Amino acid sequence: MIQKSFLCRQKTAITFKKWGRKGYSIFSSMHKVVRIGTLSVSYLIFATPANAERPMLVASNDTIEPTEQVDMEEVIVTAQRVPVTFSEAARIVQVISKEELASAPVHDLQDLLKFASNVDVRQRGNNGVQSDISIRGSSFDQVLILLNGIPLNDPQTGHHNLNLPVSFDAIDRIEILEGPASRLYGPNAFSGAINIITGKNVNPNITGRISGGQYGYFDAGTSAVFRTGKLHNTISADYKMADGALPNTDFKIGNAFYQGILSYPTGKMEFQGGYTDRGFGANDFYTPAYPNQYERIKTAFASVKAIDQGTIHFSPSFYWRRNQDRFELFRDNIGAPSWYKMHNYHLTDTYGTNLSGWVNTAIGKLAFGTDFRSENIWSTVLGKTMNIPTNAPGESGIQFNHSDSRSDLSLFGEYSNHFGTVDVSMGLMANWNSALGRNWKIYPGLDLGWQISEPLKFYASVNKSLRMPTFTDLYYNSATNIGNADLLSEEAVSVEMGLKYGNDWLTSHFAVFDRWGKNMIDWVRQPNETIWYAKNLTNLNTKGLEFSVSINPSKLFARDIFIQSLDLSYGYLTEDKESGAYISKYLLDYLKHKIDIRLTHGICRNLSASWLISYQDRNGTYTLWDGNKYGNEVDYTPIWLVDTRINWVKNSVNLFIEASNLLNKTYFDYGNVEQPGIWAKAGIVVKLGL
Repeated sequence: MIQKSFLCRQKTAITFKKWGRKGYSIFSSMHKVVRIGTLSVSYLIFATPANAERPMLVASNDTIEPTEQVDMEEVIVTAQRVPVTFSEAARIVQVISKEELASAPVHDLQDLLKFASNVDVRQRGNNGVQSDISIRGSSFDQVLILLNGIPLNDPQTGHHNLNLPVSFDAIDRIEILEGPASRLYGPNAFSGAINIITGKNVNPNITGRISGGQYGYFDAGTSAVFRTGKLHNTISADYKMADGALPNTDFKIGNAFYQGILSYPTGKMEFQGGYTDRGFGANDFYTPAYPNQYERIKTAFASVKAIDQGTIHFSPSFYWRRNQDRFELFRDNIGAPSWYKMHNYHLTDTYGTNLSGWVNTAIGKLAFGTDFRSENIWSTVLGKTMNIPTNAPGESGIQFNHSDSRSDLSLFGEYSNHFGTVDVSMGLMANWNSALGRNWKIYPGLDLGWQISEPLKFYASVNKSLRMPTFTDLYYNSATNIGNADLLSEEAVSVEMGLKYGNDWLTSHFAVFDRWGKNMIDWVRQPNETIWYAKNLTNLNTKGLEFSVSINPSKLFARDIFIQSLDLSYGYLTEDKESGAYISKYLLDYLKHKIDIRLTHGICRNLSASWLISYQDRNGTYTLWDGNKYGNEVDYTPIWLVDTRINWVKNSVNLFIEASNLLNKTYFDYGNVEQPGIWAKAGIVVKLGL
């Protein structure tokens, strides 16, 4: 069956092909029919990317032409640590496809994720400069970021987790797992995980992009996919800059990325490496008292991974990540008082290795794995005092005089099986960390699914998770911040249940969840104090619900109509703390209500429009800065945000014009850091086959 998409023209392009029994991403073929067409933003796939070395459902498109719908066999998903069929999966993942990335009015991961269900993106600097990601009311340190299944979290601070050494052009899709996943990924997947997938575009091509806009905005990039023998190559590079919509918000960002996939008879090897260099004005980022802040960050990353498809499925991997940061409280020392002696310099090295495997037995599927991770920091302020200082790479006359390191070891085990209409997956992670002594701690989990009818499924899960404090939590001290070297690791028990429904034209889910947090880490202060302290909040209980529906109008009406796709989601959160009358800097400023609407529609021949609309009602307060001193505590103001993009597409050319914050609202994601108003841009994308 083939059905055309509506875009005021006759030309279409077939995107998806029959996969046979190959292990494509987390999916490979079975014996039933499932129809997959053009996906709307945040299309809900009910599976967990637990075996992260294999990406999720959506195959990337090989053209910027609209896609057709093609019958396909039902897929197998690795919904836990082993593959299970799509109908057996008992977790929910949002998937953002290549087509959505191409049509959405955004040019970076952060701006795209702010429209995802129950995802909170608190931006200090927009256009990919710096953002904090939260899932279901978590802190930004509690979400795991992966690139092709390799973890990228920075042990210094979660503010650096999105310093991604990968061009936006190279991304094929994004997977968002809501809910705890420590028994799948380890300590950092406390409240969820985001996996960025590249290298799945199989047809050789080259893409070029250039755009410009208000406030001196300029963005140019290129990417290419090509083969050399049995090696599949993806390479990309981009550069963007702007003067900034507000004072001291200029930025310059460069990215370079390479991925190679070498196939052999029993599996494949994946190689990837990237580098990002970004400098930006950090107006009011950490204190409004000194608005002329500046930050320069350099991040390098490399990994190698094998995927063997024998009787026992093995997948060993090794990775390394380095992040170097220079923070200037007074940019270029302009206006610096006598007490300001020097900037802050930090360097983190993180490396690790993972071995995972699974086997199909007579009693069910058994999985096992082990993960080792080493986290190291050298700094002028963070860590323990060094006996012998060492030179800071690339910084003339600067020496690191503080350092620290820790090691983390995790062991995994899991069992899963299908009993008629009931699916069961249970497992655990045993974790040891050198900073916590000699004791091992166990973190179990259980997922259940009941197929009530062919389109309707009930699911429930309970999982225990943990997170280690960052080096900033432990050691950062300043005139307004006091770290805490005695912080305990965070722990939580989470339960979730819900219903999922899916047919040819509608996909929907409803979920309720509860997370009981213990020793939760936050920077807090008493109402009459000015100093922020890193503390373990005694308890923090998070409750919430979410609802999402995705509609395919062409399926509903059996013909193409004006509206191509429509998605609506709503999330609600509430938190109860048992920690006294603290004012929270991060953890308690969650989105109480969030509504997201995503709409794509045709206009006329070759012309279409995409809309991303979000309502955000944030809990919590911040201390208002009047330009000279702190004043009263004020509430965050609810806000409607609208981004839009108009696309003209013909053959291999896409011309676009777009605007973010179309309603020109003044708002604050965090504290006194004002976000820019309307920002218009225009550009062209050209994609050619090789």
